[in-house]
Amino acid sequence: MKETATNVYVVGVGGQGAVMATELTSEVALAAGYDVKKGEVHGMSQRGGIIASHARFGKNITSPVIGKGEADYILAFEAVEALRSIEWLKPGGTIIVNEQKIVPPIAHFLKIEYPDNIKEKLEDGKRKVITLNAFEKAVEVGSELLVNTLLLGVLSKLLELPEKTWKEVLTKRFGTKMLELNMKAFEAGRTMKF
Repeated sequence: MKETATNVYVVGVGGQGAVMATELTSEVALAAGYDVKKGEVHGMSQRGGIIASHARFGKNITSPVIGKGEADYILAFEAVEALRSIEWLKPGGTIIVNEQKIVPPIAHFLKIEYPDNIKEKLEDGKRKVITLNAFEKAVEVGSELLVNTLLLGVLSKLLELPEKTWKEVLTKRFGTKMLELNMKAFEAGRTMKF
């Protein structure tokens, strides 16, 4: 068992499955024998609201909160949220970015322009950046609703948690009807090359 904490910071827009991704990651870590703490720190989980949640696991975790500069991994369900959350990633950490653009309603209201060159802004040599269009890949697999499971597949390759445990947790979480598609999306994420 790893002695130090592993910190996973998950960001996105409400309705994308970011909260569920945090819950599933936490369940897998717990099933693998780790002490786990998780929490949603800010944001609103209704469709369109900005979400940020934390999952921490290790031998002895005392707080669910990840401090700025302490995340080992950021799982960003939306590109701008990746850029906004970069200060949470520790030097040398890894950020997984879904390139899908979802402009939050508040941005329309405040007439804020969606920034260009997000990938280039993230790739400054201080971190590992993994980008993919998870929405398009999920549609290829079978449904746009599979984005979160596909991104979890990518994340699962990086975390020191057994693949078997991921699959056991996914099997418990999804009903028979959705299990096959979710497993297909999870595998698609795990087998992507970066």
